[in-house]
Amino acid sequence: MKIDLLQEANRCLNCKKPLCKIHCPISTDIPNIINLFKENKISEAGEILFYNNPLSIFCSIICPHEEQCKGHCIKGIKETPVEFPLIEKEISTKYLTTLPLDKKENQGIDIAIIGGGPAGITSAILLAKEGFNVTIFEAFSKLGGVLRYGIPEFRLPRDLMDTFEKYLLNLGVKIKYNTLVGPTHTIQNLKNDDFKYIIITTGVWNPKPMDIKGETKGNVHYAINYLVSPDSYNLGPNVLIIGGGNVAMDAARVARRAGSSVTVMYRRGEEDMPATKVEIAEAKEDGVNFKFYYAPKEILDDTMIFLRTESHTDESGRKKLITLEDSDIAIPYSSIIVAVSQGPKKNIVSSEDRISLEKWGTVIVNDNFETTLENVFSCGDVVTGPKTVVAAVNDAKKVVSNILKKEELI
Repeated sequence: MKIDLLQEANRCLNCKKPLCKIHCPISTDIPNIINLFKENKISEAGEILFYNNPLSIFCSIICPHEEQCKGHCIKGIKETPVEFPLIEKEISTKYLTTLPLDKKENQGIDIAIIGGGPAGITSAILLAKEGFNVTIFEAFSKLGGVLRYGIPEFRLPRDLMDTFEKYLLNLGVKIKYNTLVGPTHTIQNLKNDDFKYIIITTGVWNPKPMDIKGETKGNVHYAINYLVSPDSYNLGPNVLIIGGGNVAMDAARVARRAGSSVTVMYRRGEEDMPATKVEIAEAKEDGVNFKFYYAPKEILDDTMIFLRTESHTDESGRKKLITLEDSDIAIPYSSIIVAVSQGPKKNIVSSEDRISLEKWGTVIVNDNFETTLENVFSCGDVVTGPKTVVAAVNDAKKVVSNILKKEELI
């Protein structure tokens, strides 16, 4: 059903204390944007959105809105919340046709950005517009990171990323495709070639294993790899998805749309799943099945062994998961897709020990997002672990701000 966006905008209460804005990770001025939309000042609204969040078009589509703006809309208490994401998408889509190419005077400073995902793209746009010479080192053949290779086409059209790739090139950003920093170029190589600042935004592309027997079998795959090129997989008729996050939902929906029967196996209850309610509901609409309170134990050639679990609440009100011994259940499968989490790869730090890491492999940074190596910054999922696109954009803005402060440009 098509929603009348002007009617939606008119439902906004213009709260004196806008909780929608307060709970937006990047503090989008939602009431102001809605008022401009009502006045048909689309270009002005688009400019405000873009300068606050260069990736607003993506965030309007894939942000977990139920936990952010929509989830805190006062209208949602007794009615349905205002559909600001759809208003933002409408404005941002129109603004894409007039993305600004204005740049400040060239600073004569070279900056290397390692990784062309959300944080890298945001950094590149903002720095290029400030007059820096920006080069993106991209491991894949196209830019986008998770926006292109981690989110299905039916959720996020690829042509949006193509638009931004062209925009970066028009801004004068250089892109080195199929270039993995570490084996080919080290951080020191970049410094030797006069890159004054380096920003590491490589995301989390290393799937975390379940560490159970049988996980190396040929029909066991990892969701983050599967989503990069699903057409290259022959999953067969009966697919099990292990995990309950948004990546698990995306993998399940892609596999289901490819014709497989798909069942998500989760060790806890539905209410405990980290995936958003919208993602879970859409997976169900696609015909994905769910089994709860199943913990992985072992993978055999054509069956996977699970142990049943139960959730108990202790006297303090905390929930505790109990695994039931001798409760083995064999579930048949043709393929298994593991989606229990991801961590950073270590290509860069394997050749640069001056950059310190947390025990999970994430990069250690100070309050200014600078690593333990001077003038080398890092932000996004490679620092925080898997989070949202809007969080990566927000951190990238802070990195750019700190570089401008170092150059005494603000």
